[in-house]
Amino acid sequence: MTTTAELLKGAAELFPDEVVTSAQVRHLDLPQGAGRFALITLDNGLDHTKPTTFGPQSLANLDAALDQVEKEAADGEIVGVGITGKPFIFAVGADLKGVELLRDRADALAIGKGGHDVFKRLQSLAVPTFAYYNGAAMGGGVEVGLHCSYRTVSAALPAFSLPEVFLGLVPGWGGCTLLPNLIGADRAVSVIIENALNQNKQLKGAQVHELGIADAIFEGADFLEESLRWTAAVLKGEIEVVRPAVDRGEAWDQAVERGRFIADGKVHGAAPAAYRALDIIAAAKNGDLRQGFDAEDQALADLIMSGELRSGIYAFNLVQKRGKRPAGAPDKNLARPVSKVGVVGAGLMASQLALLFARRLQVPVVLTDIDQERIDKGVGYVHGEVDKLLAKGRINNDTANRLKALVTGSLDKAAAFGDADFVIEAVFEELGVKQQVFAEVEAVVRPDAILATNTSSLSVSEMAAKLEHPERVVGFHFFNPVAVLPLLEIVRGERTDDASLATAFAVAKKLKKTAVLVKDAPAFVVNRILTRFMGEIQNVIDEGTPVAVAEKAVEPLGLPMSPLVLLELVGPAIGLHVSETLHKAFPERFTVSPNLKAVVEAGKRGFYVYDSGRPELDPEVAALLKQGDRVLTEEQVRDRVLDAVAQEIGLMLDEGVVAEAQDIDLCLITGAGWPFHLGGITPYLDRQGVSERVNGKRFLPAGVASVPA
Repeated sequence: MTTTAELLKGAAELFPDEVVTSAQVRHLDLPQGAGRFALITLDNGLDHTKPTTFGPQSLANLDAALDQVEKEAADGEIVGVGITGKPFIFAVGADLKGVELLRDRADALAIGKGGHDVFKRLQSLAVPTFAYYNGAAMGGGVEVGLHCSYRTVSAALPAFSLPEVFLGLVPGWGGCTLLPNLIGADRAVSVIIENALNQNKQLKGAQVHELGIADAIFEGADFLEESLRWTAAVLKGEIEVVRPAVDRGEAWDQAVERGRFIADGKVHGAAPAAYRALDIIAAAKNGDLRQGFDAEDQALADLIMSGELRSGIYAFNLVQKRGKRPAGAPDKNLARPVSKVGVVGAGLMASQLALLFARRLQVPVVLTDIDQERIDKGVGYVHGEVDKLLAKGRINNDTANRLKALVTGSLDKAAAFGDADFVIEAVFEELGVKQQVFAEVEAVVRPDAILATNTSSLSVSEMAAKLEHPERVVGFHFFNPVAVLPLLEIVRGERTDDASLATAFAVAKKLKKTAVLVKDAPAFVVNRILTRFMGEIQNVIDEGTPVAVAEKAVEPLGLPMSPLVLLELVGPAIGLHVSETLHKAFPERFTVSPNLKAVVEAGKRGFYVYDSGRPELDPEVAALLKQGDRVLTEEQVRDRVLDAVAQEIGLMLDEGVVAEAQDIDLCLITGAGWPFHLGGITPYLDRQGVSERVNGKRFLPAGVASVPA
């Protein structure tokens, strides 16, 4: 029979570039004479920006450390074992760089079994075990702690999650089995399914404690010291850890059904990971850990070899790596400092921008508009949002007062912008209006001040054409809601210089946005692709396909919302405006739907009403629709939509709108909520054979974000 050591040694040969985590054992005397204690510290020897992970050799190191403490425990030399991480990091799970290299299911199964075999040893030692979540803990980092007898968490812990379902896996080193048995199925579903499918939502230290995952919480400054003091009290019997009984009745089944409802709403059955995780949680109701671990091993082996995981890892790498090193960005040393920001406009978008700039840059922000009432409303909105942050405990009183003081308004552009370094306009989406705004602003700002536009589809070059200094104009396109969506399309006009562009990228980084360099082309990236996508949906409806059929046709993509619900979010008037802009630029491919125009002219905010809680076609909209007699099937609609998108992306790459296909994927993931499990639009089109059918070639090299050969 293969031993754990042999299993991990074989797996390590498949991970030649693993960043190895050590498991250092040190001994200490617990406070209050509680006895000799062994503390294992996970550390990859790198700084705190390089998270600790578990590859095969790292698991082998932990296994060796457990060999040592197991003997010490059996010999009565220690009273307990603790495990913690290096400063700011506990551990963030499996080494994904190695996982995506696996080409054989047996090797994938070995990774799952290897993690289980090591982690579950923490349950079988002759002494109690303690996990001290001192910093970021994700995936396998969370799971190693679940195998311990007790857990503490730092109040300063910034990120705690089981992100596997988000990436196309299951929490397969004990998470699906142990967590529901610890905190109940409903709370486990929230962590494993709901949070993961909600763009990998992270928990803070206090939430980890409130959920019952951690038995105690201590402040970050003296976290380990206090955890050891608490450990001593537990071992001496001075503190008894009492956990609520887990409801294994109907509530468990209801929790699993809730999870399926969430998964259906997010991925529409198009991605298997969430459903595999829910199957394991359902089976864990009987408390049989061995059966649960075996099911996790099989699910991991299947999913590691799936295209979904490859896609998830591809998307993860785009966001974590390419998103932080934007292709084509100028030398950052060319960037100018920004110590004051001006915002032209005081509507909702402008007010959201003002709040974001104040929070992230911590500099004065001044709003202007055509009358005092609008300015007061905009500044009032910002102050109201600050009050909400304060009420939620996300900022303190001092921060709230400082933010409110930073955001002001003025009718006098000269006074407001005379000393500004960066001025962004967020006014009506009409070229003449924006040109006039920039002419007025240029007359009062310094020659080196950056002028940015939040236009969603208009030409940045045309906007700057009549200015004395067009070289300092840059597109700075945010996505709504500004505080939520990470993408920032940075548009280089024909005459934008490197210093202005570098400043824009530097500001984007401080705003904590994912910046992508985009050529000045109609509607840039996200809006151009979504408009082509939406345009084909509207076309088939106009031609005669029922609305319900057209909407359902794209459900297999697992998009976060249906096309017409997305249109409602964007706003039909904005959607119509962008389609008109693109029709003017590319009349042969972009149409203007007469039905959409009728909906806008009727003042409707969307196609649906929600009287029953679910979207139903608004009878007033139904009465407006004029359709032909060409009815397509769902498959025909889907093929037509995907063919159109593949064609448009191919043309965009030929035009050099972005550097590579990866940038289009990054834009859609971070700006349109394109699902991680698809890996972006281009690998999905490659896997479905659409790219080659339409363009005669793949967008990405063979093997990228696809099932291994």
